[in-house]
Amino acid sequence: MTFVSKLASNRKRVWITILIWVLIAGGLSMAPTANDHTMNTGENDLPKDAESVIAEEKVQSYFPDDEGQLALLVFTQEDEWNEESGWSEIASFTEWLADDSGMRTIDAVVPFHHFPEQVREEFRSEDGSTMVIPVILETGLEMDEINDTVTMIDEYGNEAISQGELYVTGPAGIASDTIAIFSNADLTLLFSTIGLVLVLLIVIYRSPLLAIIPLLAASFVYQITDRVLGLFAANGVFTIETQSLSIVMILLFGATTDYSLFIFSRFREELRKQENKYDAMSTALRGVAQPIFFSGGTVFAAMLVLLLALYGPYNNFALTFAITIFIVLLAGLTLIPALFAAAGRRAFWPVIPKVGEETLKNNRFWGSVGTFVTKKPILTGGIVLVFLIINALNVPTIQHSFNLINSFPEDMKSRIGFEVMEESYPPGELAPVTVIVESENGFEVNEEEWEIVELLGNILLEDEGVYDVMLPDLEDAEDGDNIDESGRALSGELILEQNPYDHDSLNTIDRLNENRPSLLEESGLDGASYNLFFSGEAAKQADVRALNDRDTIVVALAVTVVITLMLIWQTRSLVAPLYMMSTILLSYLSALGLSWFIFHNLLGFEAMSYRIPLYAFVFLVALGVDYNIMLISRIREENRDHSILDSVQRGVALTGGVISSAGMILAATFGVLMTQPLMELYMFGFIVGLGILLDAFLVRGMLVPAIVTLLGKWNWWPGIGTGTKKNV
Repeated sequence: MTFVSKLASNRKRVWITILIWVLIAGGLSMAPTANDHTMNTGENDLPKDAESVIAEEKVQSYFPDDEGQLALLVFTQEDEWNEESGWSEIASFTEWLADDSGMRTIDAVVPFHHFPEQVREEFRSEDGSTMVIPVILETGLEMDEINDTVTMIDEYGNEAISQGELYVTGPAGIASDTIAIFSNADLTLLFSTIGLVLVLLIVIYRSPLLAIIPLLAASFVYQITDRVLGLFAANGVFTIETQSLSIVMILLFGATTDYSLFIFSRFREELRKQENKYDAMSTALRGVAQPIFFSGGTVFAAMLVLLLALYGPYNNFALTFAITIFIVLLAGLTLIPALFAAAGRRAFWPVIPKVGEETLKNNRFWGSVGTFVTKKPILTGGIVLVFLIINALNVPTIQHSFNLINSFPEDMKSRIGFEVMEESYPPGELAPVTVIVESENGFEVNEEEWEIVELLGNILLEDEGVYDVMLPDLEDAEDGDNIDESGRALSGELILEQNPYDHDSLNTIDRLNENRPSLLEESGLDGASYNLFFSGEAAKQADVRALNDRDTIVVALAVTVVITLMLIWQTRSLVAPLYMMSTILLSYLSALGLSWFIFHNLLGFEAMSYRIPLYAFVFLVALGVDYNIMLISRIREENRDHSILDSVQRGVALTGGVISSAGMILAATFGVLMTQPLMELYMFGFIVGLGILLDAFLVRGMLVPAIVTLLGKWNWWPGIGTGTKKNV
């Protein structure tokens, strides 16, 4: 920290520091951007030993295909589809799609135009109002090509079909809509964040230059972070999800502004004590560099802990955000102090600090809060504690959704098409489960063997979660249908009773996988030479749920342990880190519980994405440490010359303003995510924003000071290197 303080100790070092950042940002300007290499394919999300991955490998091994992404054309109208009402138009449309002169990006189309009436009826829903026609796109298409293809299908189809509506859904339709809704979202998010931070800084501090300096620093950090992430992604070091870039932008601007406010507050305090701006910044850095280092370090460590996750999105998330916070931390220790030192007292215009002014007199509100808390710590801390606990009690009632399409806007065409299918067809038909029966010795194509196969299908049908089972019969086997060329595997379909994404369906898949040996044995297939596999979307989501449960526990425990150890290192105490970490965890649970109460009871949401609790945990716990460290570091510093009661009063007064301001700005920046088109980002932004406000105002402003007051000298036990004064 001594080296860091020297970087701002004179004019030459300040401008050298700024020049280095300018050169780095300029040198990286030719590198690829992170946005050029974002991915949303979902490939490699699950480990190779996951049940659904093994099953999918069996499907591709025995029944290989080079199919591209699936697009489902959903035709819907109030009347029944038939020869007199729309079938001819659908037939003309599929003929156009099948024609090479129409679209060369399409690999295969169900030849509806060649089917007789009785076959066409098979594509119709029970009430006759909906038709679904599958279309397979070419293999290896770029995302832009998929988007262009789906857009052309949609435009031509809605012109060709005079009756009813056409919606393109399925993986290709969803991919196309994802591109469309995110096409301008990043720019909107960027300018919204910049505008919001600028307005808040001006309103809170009434200083134009003070508002510009953090944004100037953030622009350097954004440029460098964007290109560094782009370089790593371009060279295959890790993948970047589109959604994660939105959160990167928020984290970057929020954390940079936070560190700017921490430095600005202490710099202003020192300018009231000494005339030379470089000496004032050097002294300020000796006071805040260590807290900033440990604040950024804990966030960095928390992000890296996500590498312990087995689920792909969590694992990829780790390096993206660790690199981001590392660059932000470097800026907080070098660039931001240099920019403030270069501006000097002018940064605070029109309220310029003067030598001899009293800092505490300018922090009357938080000074009063500190006095009240130290006089009535049990009452103050107790009220806050009860409030947080009541909110946290809502956490067990949270319902998690594994159907990510519900996160998209309600007017998105692929979502509408999916919901139309949901209403018109049996729920399980939305995503049938592929059943693979494997025989090491090969299947005998005779009645005896196929009676056993039929018995297996009947046993599977007995499960309460199974609606229908379709395994190949003897005639299919004799024709070579649904049986591989070697005769070692046969393929069928299993239709679930409920929506494939419902927890009941996932429970059914788990139950079937667990009972595979007994299912084979009961049907007469020797478990030693026969195997049973379940593949498909429901099977994948069952594995995702299991991994999510595992990763949530592992990551939460690891983050808690890592941050606690870092707090012990930073505070040189065994007591303070325990209540610091406990209040952070309680703050997180309170924010999550209160948010769910609002989502479910006031906004009518039925569930939240399964990924939100873990993402919110990592951010709220890691960012909550910032304010804890800043407060406790200042109280401990004051305790060198004052009693513990006076130290708490002074610590709350001197840090309350900057912590509350930083909290409001950081919460507001995460709140910008609520403007994004995905419900997952909306909920995440709301939870993190609310959690930061609870943390900055209630936990750090009242609960922690109350605990410090009650513990007295025991806060610093065993007191290694604290240099504190005895409590009197």
